[in-house]
Amino acid sequence: MNVTTASPPPLRIAWFIWSLGAFFYLLGFFHRVAPAVMTEELMREFDISAGALGQLSAFYFYSYVAMQIPTGIIADTWGPRRLLSTGAWVATVGTILFALSPAMFWVGMGRLLIGGSVAVAFVGLLKLANSWFPPRYYAMVSGMALFFGIIGAVFAGNPLRLLMDHYSWRTVMLFVAVLSVAIGIAIRLFVRDYPHEKGYADLATCGIGCSETRRTPIVAGILEVCRNRNTLLLLVIPGSLAGSVLTFCGLWGVPYLVTHHDLSTSRAAVVTSAVLVALALAGPIFGWLSDRWGKRKPLFIIGCALTLTAFTIAFFATALPLTALVVLLLIAGFSSGSMILTFAFAKESVPGRLSGTVSGVINMGVMIGPMVLQPAVGWMLDRQWQGQTQAGVRIYNLAAYQAGFSMMLAWIALALILLFFTRETHCRQTV
Repeated sequence: MNVTTASPPPLRIAWFIWSLGAFFYLLGFFHRVAPAVMTEELMREFDISAGALGQLSAFYFYSYVAMQIPTGIIADTWGPRRLLSTGAWVATVGTILFALSPAMFWVGMGRLLIGGSVAVAFVGLLKLANSWFPPRYYAMVSGMALFFGIIGAVFAGNPLRLLMDHYSWRTVMLFVAVLSVAIGIAIRLFVRDYPHEKGYADLATCGIGCSETRRTPIVAGILEVCRNRNTLLLLVIPGSLAGSVLTFCGLWGVPYLVTHHDLSTSRAAVVTSAVLVALALAGPIFGWLSDRWGKRKPLFIIGCALTLTAFTIAFFATALPLTALVVLLLIAGFSSGSMILTFAFAKESVPGRLSGTVSGVINMGVMIGPMVLQPAVGWMLDRQWQGQTQAGVRIYNLAAYQAGFSMMLAWIALALILLFFTRETHCRQTV
């Protein structure tokens, strides 16, 4: 078919192509927060403290962050189809290693391999969104990516806990490895990088007609991205929101709620999963509102301020009834979804040919949040530990958790200040 007279892809085709990559992102988010409901099993089986568990969980983020700039570059040159399918198959290897590991070293190596492989998922999704959807959908589709990811996190909450009541964590993870293989096969078979590969007209500026002369050399592209003021600020800001939510829901929220709010492990997992659901719902809503309003900055400031306020009250107002606590945590989860605006904000701040590179750089900033905060909160808990144990697992008092969570609040406060120094893009792409 002559692509110059072809029609743009129907939205149903665009959503189908994009959703296959989104299932891989869902799986990556599952891995991200699964340790939250495995804390007792992992601490007992490998005889580790909170600090060591935080480091183990953070191995995922070490490789994830390290892969972001390479991923952005590869996405711009290699294409999302090969990137996503290969990532899914490498994640399979890491998941099997994690599930069969006899010692902490190999568990850590499994987490490291999983993190590095699923690191390609979000940037790949953003590339597909840029290629298959009209520009006015970009922020909303980015929010839908977060929605898919949080579904994975929800499955890593109470559903995973229920499975672990009947099967060992190792058996469950082996089943997840099988899913990774299947997702990789589906992506390789059905996903295409650009609409013209399926006979439709390209929507992005770098489809079939993108000449090699328009491509920016790798190092020059990175430097161009990093010289932009918005990029530098947005490298720091979203990690505060993503890091705080994933540190609470992905590792320390369940033991905190069990110890200090008298919830069972399964009920605590339901609460943290509900917070993640609020985050998931917020992503497309913030994206849609921002696209309709034609601004990124004001909504981002509102979301950041609400997150800071809700988390502060939840952690330090000790006499709160359970209902009020849950409502505050849900508000914090929902408002932190404003961080999804980071990707549209950053993409619009640099030339369109650098969309993959800037997405990788910014996603690196997002994941620096949990990479730093998960072990940092564990380190603070160990420093404040009073020597209590239960069934071989350390118990931390309220002051210890408040000290640890204060680091999350400090970063969110810094992010709120930095947001005022960003430049509004008015939802228009830099040429």
